[in-house]
Amino acid sequence: MPREEKFFDLFERHAQTLVAGSRALRSVLDGGPDLAVNCARVSTHESEADAIARDVMLAVRRTFITPFDRGDIQELIASMDDAIDQMQQTTKAITLFEVTQFDPLMREMGDLIVKAADLTVLLVGALRQMRREATRLSAMVEEMTELEEQTDQLHDRGIKALFLTHRTADPMAFIVGSEIFGHLEKVADRFEDVANRISAILIEHI
Repeated sequence: MPREEKFFDLFERHAQTLVAGSRALRSVLDGGPDLAVNCARVSTHESEADAIARDVMLAVRRTFITPFDRGDIQELIASMDDAIDQMQQTTKAITLFEVTQFDPLMREMGDLIVKAADLTVLLVGALRQMRREATRLSAMVEEMTELEEQTDQLHDRGIKALFLTHRTADPMAFIVGSEIFGHLEKVADRFEDVANRISAILIEHI
């Protein structure tokens, strides 16, 4: 029997929600009058991603032959879903703390998150032909690791700047700012988790 190919379609649809969510998150970091609207957009894309993830889990149970190990399919879609869940957690923190202005380093982190989402689309697309695309997949996994490292560096710089600015005058501003920086860093971490999961699948099948 032929392997069921709809899993790749679902992965690619989910990856597109990551792109849409990341762009909405980046718009949030611009602040302005549309901040609440952009936060709501992130939540909308998170709901769309959840629905796709449920479809994948259902298909795993109903499909006789899968393109690769069922556990790998479940872990891959779970890691992808974690990425957009973390985007939503970021906007929840922003709403909770009533943050309306954002550090330029936060916006730089947002730019890297958008790049990570775009790269995820390419990664899951290349999974259809993983043997033929093995070299390209490995290179993209390395690129994702580099994006995560750049995000870490921006996070550390941002925390240090917050501390120097607010350590005596406004400790609460430091706490809130560090919370937002932390959430953004976790988004990048979740994208790296996706790349690492794809790398593990590649190693098993090449």
